[in-house]
Amino acid sequence: MAKYLMGIDNGSTAIKAAIYDMSGNEISVADSKCEMTSPQPGFYERDMDGIWNANCEAIKQAVQKSGVDAKDIAAVSITGHGNGVHLVGEDGRPVCNSIEGMDSRAADIVDRWSNDGTFDKAHGKAMQVLWPGLTVCLLKWLKENKSEVLDNTKWIFSIVDYVRYKLTGSAGAEITTLSGSGACNINTCGYDDELLGTMGIEDLRDKMPPIVQSIDLCGSVTKETAALTGLVEGTPVSGGLYDIDSAGIAAGMMDGSIWNVIVGTWCNNQFVSDKPVVSKDFFSTTVYSKPGHWLMLEGSPTSASNLEWFVSEFLQKEKQEAQNKGESVYDVCNDAVKDTQPQDADIVFVPYLYGSNTNPKAKAMFIGLQGWHTRAHIIRAIYEGICFSHRFHIEKIKRFTSDPKAVRIAGGAARSKVWVQMFADVLQMPMEVTAASELGTLGAAMCAGVATNAFVDLDEAVKSMVKLTRKVEPDESKYEVYTSKYFSFRKAIDMMDNYWE
Repeated sequence: MAKYLMGIDNGSTAIKAAIYDMSGNEISVADSKCEMTSPQPGFYERDMDGIWNANCEAIKQAVQKSGVDAKDIAAVSITGHGNGVHLVGEDGRPVCNSIEGMDSRAADIVDRWSNDGTFDKAHGKAMQVLWPGLTVCLLKWLKENKSEVLDNTKWIFSIVDYVRYKLTGSAGAEITTLSGSGACNINTCGYDDELLGTMGIEDLRDKMPPIVQSIDLCGSVTKETAALTGLVEGTPVSGGLYDIDSAGIAAGMMDGSIWNVIVGTWCNNQFVSDKPVVSKDFFSTTVYSKPGHWLMLEGSPTSASNLEWFVSEFLQKEKQEAQNKGESVYDVCNDAVKDTQPQDADIVFVPYLYGSNTNPKAKAMFIGLQGWHTRAHIIRAIYEGICFSHRFHIEKIKRFTSDPKAVRIAGGAARSKVWVQMFADVLQMPMEVTAASELGTLGAAMCAGVATNAFVDLDEAVKSMVKLTRKVEPDESKYEVYTSKYFSFRKAIDMMDNYWE
């Protein structure tokens, strides 16, 4: 009988591995990092060997910390961020650094396809809004600017596919991740030669791996990988899934009654339905891990990564002091927000450090700073600006579906009581927090369980492994002040729009 399941979550910097029992209790979690580099403005890359080494380290540490016999780990699965490109050659080695989803080198491709009719022709099948980090945009950029890289490529992978390939030696394209890349026909859940031809990348079709499902068994841990990770050779590995799917599943999002907000590198706001939304005004419709369902997402790279940047650049001393005490620097940030009120300052922060949800050329801004403002006011403005970006996307979602019973929040913000309350107040919607500290790894582990028949399906996995810790109701008295500040946020974006041209 299955005892434990492992999930591995590949973020844009941090890689986490966690082990769970069949009731969803976290036995251990470990993380490792592979930092991004920026060889020139707008370019974001990572060393692919470094990504794999970080995965091996996280897995090894999770196994060691758990005290679990690795033989009792019934299966492993992987989740990770979407888009970007991860290219592997005939020898199984990386062809070049990964190009990350935050990369903007393909901005001119986006402009061209938006203006020459390519987007209009492709959207009915791909169902993705164009943005520079979209896989198909990056592939087109490589074809036009570094064709020799593609000439040397055997497989075009997502990060989920790359890590699974390294674990098992078997190549595949997991459908939920693929469906967010622009290279998949969402209606047929497969490749489409006409779609690829519309974007001028049809010659790359033979470099795209066979499609696999989230809950498929896709090989097993190799002898070499076992030696690197502490896993047992032959441990089953399932297809894996897009990180937005993983968070949704771990939040118990099985139908439209529950929405999921992910406060991470990306500002992701999502719901699931048995019918896809097809609209050029909607950011992304992808295949969901639950068969017969689609995931509708409104998102942009405008979320907690903005706070991480501020902490990294301006709170180095506080970060070191917190580490020395065994605490988190984010407690300093939370205290700053608790010590202020929304009406105390009218600073507007637009969280576009890594991209925009309105104009691909827009940049981040603080508007309204004055000499009497304190660091606490600035930190509050960052929290609020991120919340406002989520509200921007949720207002779009409301045009396509009815309101949910509750919104379940994931990401770093879920660990902050003051930030969860702010989300409830800004959105004026109940927010629920799950017991899992790492929704990405939990969702992946749940898919591994279904793949190995520990659970009949994902609905049964949710009943067994998803637990809630608290529900936060919105404070109606905060509606007016936050709405006024939100309108200032929207006005700032609109007024600056022509400036970025």
